[in-house]
Amino acid sequence: MRHVLPALLSAVCIACAPAQDSSSNGVADGGPGGKADDAETPEPVEGVADLHLHMFGEHAFGGGWLHGTHDGDAADALVDCDGGEDHARLRSDLRPVLTPKTCEGMGFFELAWKMPLAGAMILAGGGVVGDRIGKIRGSDGDTGDHEDRTEGFPGFAGWPRWDTIAHQQAWEGQLEDAWKAGLRLEVISAVSMGWLCNALPEENRARPQCSEFDDVMVQLEAAHAFAERAEWAEIATTPADARRIISEGKLALVLSVEADRVMDEFDDWRVPFEAFYDAGVRTLQPVHSLDNRFTGTAMHNEIFQIAQYTDTCHVDNDCAEGIVLGFDVDEECKNTAGLHADGVALVDEMMNRGMLVDTAHFSERAMEDIFEIARDRDYYPIYISHGHFRDIMRGDKGEQEKSSPAWAVDMIRQTGGMFGLRTGPEATHTFRGGEVANTCSGSSRSFAQAYEFGRKALGVDIGLGADFNGFIQQARPRFGEDACSDTFRGERVCQANAQENDASVPRLGTDFDELGLAHTGLLMDLVKDIENMGADTSQLYSSAELYIRMWERAGAEREGAAAAPLDLERVAEQVQIESDPARLDRFDCDL
Repeated sequence: MRHVLPALLSAVCIACAPAQDSSSNGVADGGPGGKADDAETPEPVEGVADLHLHMFGEHAFGGGWLHGTHDGDAADALVDCDGGEDHARLRSDLRPVLTPKTCEGMGFFELAWKMPLAGAMILAGGGVVGDRIGKIRGSDGDTGDHEDRTEGFPGFAGWPRWDTIAHQQAWEGQLEDAWKAGLRLEVISAVSMGWLCNALPEENRARPQCSEFDDVMVQLEAAHAFAERAEWAEIATTPADARRIISEGKLALVLSVEADRVMDEFDDWRVPFEAFYDAGVRTLQPVHSLDNRFTGTAMHNEIFQIAQYTDTCHVDNDCAEGIVLGFDVDEECKNTAGLHADGVALVDEMMNRGMLVDTAHFSERAMEDIFEIARDRDYYPIYISHGHFRDIMRGDKGEQEKSSPAWAVDMIRQTGGMFGLRTGPEATHTFRGGEVANTCSGSSRSFAQAYEFGRKALGVDIGLGADFNGFIQQARPRFGEDACSDTFRGERVCQANAQENDASVPRLGTDFDELGLAHTGLLMDLVKDIENMGADTSQLYSSAELYIRMWERAGAEREGAAAAPLDLERVAEQVQIESDPARLDRFDCDL
């Protein structure tokens, strides 16, 4: 742990007073206050919580990326697109956003040499890059020139489908379907990234100035407008609100913010923070994909190295795997930046108000820092709204700092926090203590491995962390031409055949079977599918209650840790690490 953090804690007086007495704004807006044992234990609510949704994503990035809308009739909101003429593409000349203007001694050729991706993007131009940006192994994607993939709702070849990143996946009718099926709490996050906005054609942007603050405020206004007209949903600004709303059979909406430099646009970060709080925001992420005035971010996609470099001009040679642009990293390629002075002050203010601190994109150093603050606050709860359990992830995801190691998850559980598990297409190793066969990589079967690992081995409270409209794909289907593995064709054929021939876990008979987790309306299908496989989904059906209890803990007088530390060595033993040949040996089929 660095020596700078204790000084910062002292400067803002983190532990000077109990949380409920620390702010004139009062915990009346953030939690019940007082000891949790003082009041009669409320009747638990039932239902699933999704901790991360960008419902109003059409307003993000200056309004220039996402096709479709969150409201209106399906025929209008999810209408066929024109193949990307007004969305899902980058500007033809990317040099203004890829080539730094202020870094001396680093022209285009030097940049291209140090970061081949940057050179390829500049030389190829936005059209080619935009067409490739949504493609992963086994996916046609839906970006760039995708006119041949636009059969429209509910067309299979176009959208919605599991790998959509540029078409609306959270239309209000779909969210209503999820609520009818058992979703009871939804954390709606206003999202933006100024750097990406500037990479889009100006004519496609509704707000050409690319202000992250403006993007966020437009989305928060849309959230209130939605809640006013939806009789089945209501915004909660206290845990008591959420408990009442769900008890009345409605969907509780909790507002959040996920943006890179949204508060860096102001000299005093308290100005936008107050605007968010006044708009009903009760949880937020201090950092997204770029370092900011508050803290360092977890390293993941190398495209963000280019974005960071245009600000810092930093070239780092400490990473054992090669050169890193923009970020200051150690030999393991992890970000060395943790919480800064403003970050400590922001977290302090959030905790004073009983708000929930979402650490989904924190660097590992920042996770250590925030845990120290939480512990000094008598284990104030912290949580991750959308993440992966690193120890069970296969491939690149298991190597990224953005994934959560067991020790970080243990910090969360000790504070009484919870984990929003990503519902993505990533393959996993096998959890030895699970009931679900790991025979369809990237599908609900992979999600089941991670869920059971987190529930049983890590012992952390889990909700969904779908991240719809968040530039990220969802769980692959178990049936049809997109079924299972994206690793290589042989494995995919074997796995797909295994699903078709497994009568013990049949199709659901819904779009989920062949479209995968294509939109919010299918969230509960994912839960039902792993339940049919034998997974114990009782925790997911209790996740709305778990979220509210976490929120209540934030505003209560706490009495030590919520859980004892884990035996991390024992956790590691419960994962069966599999090589490619070992995975193939488990399948008996004629290729």
